[in-house]
Amino acid sequence: MMNEECLICKAPLVYLDKEELLECAICHKSFAANARCEKGHYVCDACHQKGLDQIYALCMNSDEKDPVKLYKKIVAMPFCHMHGPEHHTIVGACLLTAYRNAGGQIDLADALWKMQTRGQQIPGGVCGFWGACGAAISSGIFLSIVTGATPLAGKEWGLSNQMTAASLSAIGTVGGPRCCKRNSYLAMKEAVGFVRDHLGIEMELSPIVCGHFRKNNQCLKENCPFHPGSK
Repeated sequence: MMNEECLICKAPLVYLDKEELLECAICHKSFAANARCEKGHYVCDACHQKGLDQIYALCMNSDEKDPVKLYKKIVAMPFCHMHGPEHHTIVGACLLTAYRNAGGQIDLADALWKMQTRGQQIPGGVCGFWGACGAAISSGIFLSIVTGATPLAGKEWGLSNQMTAASLSAIGTVGGPRCCKRNSYLAMKEAVGFVRDHLGIEMELSPIVCGHFRKNNQCLKENCPFHPGSK
């Protein structure tokens, strides 16, 4: 074991065959959940994401056009963990900010509020249990917000789903186990190209090299496209 699994005791996580009623070790509320650590600790999604509202000032005051550069600043903040549902909001927030700064016409404050509202509805662990990584869904939410898509929209509805599909394809092609940092990079990389091709907005994207691999017990190492020793 290296740096981080359970937020309480650092012990490895255990994924259960079926949901159990578990008490959060932080807020002491009970939830139906399918993951805990080997010592029995469970942390609910809400507690896992405490501090997420800190990103708003950073995003609102940023002139960054590269979503990955902004992402690296956010995930270096103490509230963000190696893995967790906070990434389901952070990916979209970084894309919204870079999109606005690259010339996209959006009300960023309103867009960020929508991103958090929607992103926090995506449970932790969906990548394995639903077959749809939250980082990919976050990129689709981003596209939905900037195009004003609704369930009754036409082109906008299609583009939002295509955005999610493009991110999921890239994430699924690399394969598992999950890594929230790797999947976030892949989703943002896909979004930059997708927005350029479909919306004509040129966000920036510098070469991506991961600095978090030592904290990931399941890192793919050289088989991850962002590992410093990548093949």
